[in-house]
Amino acid sequence: MKYLFLAILILSTKNFYSQNISGKVEASIPAVQEIKVRLLNTNFKTQTDSLGFYILKNIPKGSYKIQVTSTGFKSVTQRISVLENENLNLDFELEEDQNELNEVVVSGTLKPVKRLESAVPVEVYSPVFFKKNPTPSIYDALQNINGVRPQLNCGVCNTGDIHINGLEGPYTLVMIDGMPIVSSLSTVYGLSGIPNSLVERIEIVKGPASSLYGSEAVGGLINIITKNPTNAPTFSADYFTTSYFESNLDLGTKFNVGKKATSLIGINYFNYDQVIDKDKDNFTDVTLSERISVFNKWSFKRNYNRLFTIAARGMYEDRWGGDIRWEKKYRGGDEIYGESIYTKRAELIGSYQLPFEEKLMLSFSGNVHYQDSRYGTTSYIANQKIGFLQLTWDKKIGRNDLLAGIASRYTYYDDNTTATKEAENTWLPGIFIQDEITFSPKSQVLLGMRYDYNSIHGSIFTPRFAYRFKANENTIFRLNAGTGFRVVNLFTEDHAALTGSRDVIIKNDLKPEQSVNVNLNYIQKINFGNGTFMGIETTAFYTRFSNKIISDYETNPNEIIYDNIDGYALSQGISTNIDLNFPSGLKFIVGATVLDNKNVENGISERPFLTENFTGTWSVSYKIQPWNLSMDYTGNVYSPMKLPLLSETDPRSPKSPWYSIQNIQFTYSGWKDFEVYGGIKNLLNFTPMQNNPFLISRTNDPFDKNVQYDSAGKVLVTPDNPYGLTFDTTYVYGQNQTIRGFLGLRYTFR
Repeated sequence: MKYLFLAILILSTKNFYSQNISGKVEASIPAVQEIKVRLLNTNFKTQTDSLGFYILKNIPKGSYKIQVTSTGFKSVTQRISVLENENLNLDFELEEDQNELNEVVVSGTLKPVKRLESAVPVEVYSPVFFKKNPTPSIYDALQNINGVRPQLNCGVCNTGDIHINGLEGPYTLVMIDGMPIVSSLSTVYGLSGIPNSLVERIEIVKGPASSLYGSEAVGGLINIITKNPTNAPTFSADYFTTSYFESNLDLGTKFNVGKKATSLIGINYFNYDQVIDKDKDNFTDVTLSERISVFNKWSFKRNYNRLFTIAARGMYEDRWGGDIRWEKKYRGGDEIYGESIYTKRAELIGSYQLPFEEKLMLSFSGNVHYQDSRYGTTSYIANQKIGFLQLTWDKKIGRNDLLAGIASRYTYYDDNTTATKEAENTWLPGIFIQDEITFSPKSQVLLGMRYDYNSIHGSIFTPRFAYRFKANENTIFRLNAGTGFRVVNLFTEDHAALTGSRDVIIKNDLKPEQSVNVNLNYIQKINFGNGTFMGIETTAFYTRFSNKIISDYETNPNEIIYDNIDGYALSQGISTNIDLNFPSGLKFIVGATVLDNKNVENGISERPFLTENFTGTWSVSYKIQPWNLSMDYTGNVYSPMKLPLLSETDPRSPKSPWYSIQNIQFTYSGWKDFEVYGGIKNLLNFTPMQNNPFLISRTNDPFDKNVQYDSAGKVLVTPDNPYGLTFDTTYVYGQNQTIRGFLGLRYTFR
């Protein structure tokens, strides 16, 4: 009898718990972290699989609240009733949380985390932001980000780099999917070849990040996160042209290979072949360029949602600038001056989560970069290969969120300059660890350190500290401190050393640069009763450099003298971003940065060249819903910068003026899958030529054949050379394109 009673009890218990809840969760954009599903006030919880399906098993009958959450999305909560002997099917759709403060980031700590929960301040910019001012490359797109400035370094070939908080381009580490492959040669010559079409978002960390990313992350880092093939559109196309007859085409398509592999192919083609000389100096105002970039990324489905992605990109560019009569037959000769640059580049990136219970991630990258350049008769031919391998272990133990890793980087570099007597082979193995300690929901500390061994310069130690205090849901304070270290490769990073007629002088063996940085970050969210949202983020920063390498243009106008500073250098200031969203659809993003950069030697403080004291950026957007028409007004403003002159009689202004580049765009989205956009760039028609008799000196004698010198090597003033100048292209601080219109068409098939 007792066995019969036990059997009945078991059957009734099983029946009591036999109800299941299942369904699918879809998201408006790819989810970076897992999607969680739970019944509130119970222990029933789960997460979706790689396709978005979930199941909650053996739910007792009754009334519940089911909640679906994922970082970066608005949570969904719904009341449900579970009936006896009936399974319940519920599907959900998550919407992106549009406030920039709620983005998911990975660059600050090498793991996905909600931006407000990160101990390290990270700025995030999505393709929606960059579509407000369409550009053919990432380099151009960064111009409307507060505290970030694309800097042209050559008035002829228009190569450049990225300044963060007034620090020169070599202090900025540019990564793709967390892999440090955009550096040295690519920083100057390959950065413009990264198309916007492959970008899912861009994360920016201002201040040293060497404890996680090693050498070169001294002033900050820019992490370009590429699209996830699984969630990319089936096909997309974006073409635009300008009244300068620049043409840019982006194509993207994805396809499945079997049931477990998805591939994304992206192609970018840019062409500009118009010889324009509006400043009448017989030199091209803008470099002519033809560039193609092909990108292919694969994503593989694995058990337990383990990650495996691999991507490759190839890029070729042919650009030239100079005398408007130049043709390729004059390349490298002294008959007609031209600067011609051929770039070939290949990249490989991948991440593979090892099949263990512990979260172990193997990441790898490699790139080959070949440069064939002629600056008049000066030849610069360089070959660079970089390989990178990293293994990380991510583990939560109580209040401690640990991340540890080992990494190794190999760099091969060779060129034909006198500074490189033989090819350089450099190994940089390293080990790092960080621990995020959560003392309470309001208080969090991050401790990190990294040890690298450079095969040339020896041991490198870079510690890191961060503290986050959450006063309430709307107010957050963060304090960050760390050190930076950078090994210099002069000719790959400073284009001025190659162009023009100045001789390059390296006074001593250049030592690696080191820095110490502290910044204080404050975030305030304000939700008004009428639905208006305001986000305010302010950061005060301080960076002190030792062994900083400075370029001296003033001691001798015929030379560029490079040496480590005999003293120190400072970069300090304060930066503020304001994000304001109105229920009507009107949106403002406004930023301003006040800078104080200086080099201090023998008690004398001097401001570096091409460093502004103030920069401001803005983006104003509004959508007229009944007309399916949106308007974007973007712009920036820069304070005067110190510019390099050639002599006391040089008639050009020693400082740039206050200047602003402003743009307006209108987008019509009333047709299914199509968008038509157009507008005007450089509304104020600003060019650096204003208030100057010329930009490039001695364009009539670019090989200095008619320049005369005295016994001391000083340029003589002659009737043919009334200002005592040589040919020089280093007087440049901004783009030289006048006001122009643009028109484009986008097509997206999901």
